[in-house]
Amino acid sequence: MEQLLDDLRWRGIIYQETDAEGMKETIEKEKISLYCGVDPTADSMHIGHLLPFLTLRRFQKHGHRPIVLVGGFTGLIGDPSGKSEERQLQTMEQVELNVQGIKKQLERIFDFEGDSGAIMTNNFDWAGPMSLITFLRDYGKNIGVNYMLAKDTVASRLETGISFTEFTYTILQAIDFLHLYQNFNCKMQIGGSDQWGNITSGLEMIRKMAGEGAKAYGMTIPLVTKADGTKFGKTEGGAIWLDPTKTTPYEFYQFWVNTADADVVKYLKFFTFLEKAEIETLEGSVEAEPHLRKAQRALAEEMTRMIHGEDALQQAIRITEALFSGDLKKLSADEIEQGFKDVPSYEHEKSEDSGLVELLVAAKISPSKRQAREDIQNGAVSINGERVTDVQYSLSEEDKLGGKFTIIRRGKKKYHMIQYK
Repeated sequence: MEQLLDDLRWRGIIYQETDAEGMKETIEKEKISLYCGVDPTADSMHIGHLLPFLTLRRFQKHGHRPIVLVGGFTGLIGDPSGKSEERQLQTMEQVELNVQGIKKQLERIFDFEGDSGAIMTNNFDWAGPMSLITFLRDYGKNIGVNYMLAKDTVASRLETGISFTEFTYTILQAIDFLHLYQNFNCKMQIGGSDQWGNITSGLEMIRKMAGEGAKAYGMTIPLVTKADGTKFGKTEGGAIWLDPTKTTPYEFYQFWVNTADADVVKYLKFFTFLEKAEIETLEGSVEAEPHLRKAQRALAEEMTRMIHGEDALQQAIRITEALFSGDLKKLSADEIEQGFKDVPSYEHEKSEDSGLVELLVAAKISPSKRQAREDIQNGAVSINGERVTDVQYSLSEEDKLGGKFTIIRRGKKKYHMIQYK
C-alpha cells in the first residue's frame, strides 16, 4: 500500500492530511472504506468536481471500498465553503432531479461490483428524518460555537454575514462522517481543499461520539490551477460539464486537447490513470516536440473515454480531424451539430430558392449581392469544405449534410451553419 501513497504524492494530489502516520499505518494493514461527497447544486457535475472522486477511485484500484455520497440533504442547506454570500435555496423537487443526474455520472467513474465495489449513498436517507431535538441534543452539543467560528469558511463570512442555516452546515457534514463511520466502518474522508474545515468537524464529531479510541482520517486535494492564473475548468462558454447535453463530447475533448504545455503534465498526473513511466514519456515529448501535442491528445482521449465512453471519443476525434482537413462530408448530422454548435446559424426553408449569392446575403454572411459575387469569384467561399467559384451556384440536396445542415465558410475562419426547416 506504500505504492498508493507514493503514487498520490508523486502526482501532487495530497494537500492536507489530519494524521499522516496514522493514515499510512491503517491503509497499509487493512482495506478501508472511505468517502467523498458532492452536493447536488446542479443537475450535472463539472470538471471542477472530478479530482476528489478520481482520487477515491485510485484507492478503489488498490482494494479499498469507496463510498460515494450525494448530498440530497446538505444540498437543501448550502455549503458556505468558498462562497462570499448565501446560496439560493433550491426546491426539494429540483434537488432530487439533480441527485439523479449526478448519480448517473458517478456510476461511470466507479466500479460497483466485487469486494471493493463502490457504495452510493444519499445523506437525505439519515438526515431527512432527523428531528430538531435530535439535531440539537445529540449533535449540536458536541460542536462548540467557538470551534465553528474558528473555521475559515465561517470566519470569512462574518463580515458579509452568514445565516444560521449555512452556519450549521459543518455540523450536518460532520453527522455524515459519523453516520458512515458507525454504519459502514468508513475511516476516511477525501475532499477539495475548501472542505478541510468540514472534514475536521467530522473527525471531532467521531472523537466525541464514537470514543477516544476511534480512528478516522481526513485528506484534502489541492485546488486545480492553471499556469497563467486563470480559473481551471472555465471557458468563454462557461463551465465544462460532464452532461453531454450541456458540454458536448467534442467540446469536452477540445477543452483537454487545448491544455497549455505548462499545465498538461500536471493534469495527466491529476486526472488520468496512466502509469508514471507513460506520463514521463509524454513529459519528454512536451519538452522535445511540443508541436506534436502528444500529451494533450493522450489527456483528451483518457478523459473523454472515461466520462463519455469509447464511441463518443471516436466521434470527437472524427469531428476534430474533419474540421482540420476541411472534409466535412464524412460527418453525420449529429457530428456537424456538435462541431459547429457555437457558430452563427441561419434557418432556411427547404422549399426556398437556394441560390448561393442570395443565401450569402440572407444569412448575413456577405453584406450585399455585389460583395457575395466578389467573395465567390475570389475563392473566399467554401461549402462543406469545398471551394465554390461559380456565382450561379445553387445548393442541391447533396450540399445538405444529413439532410439538415450546410456549412458555409467565408474567408479562412468565418463559419456559418445553414439549418433547413
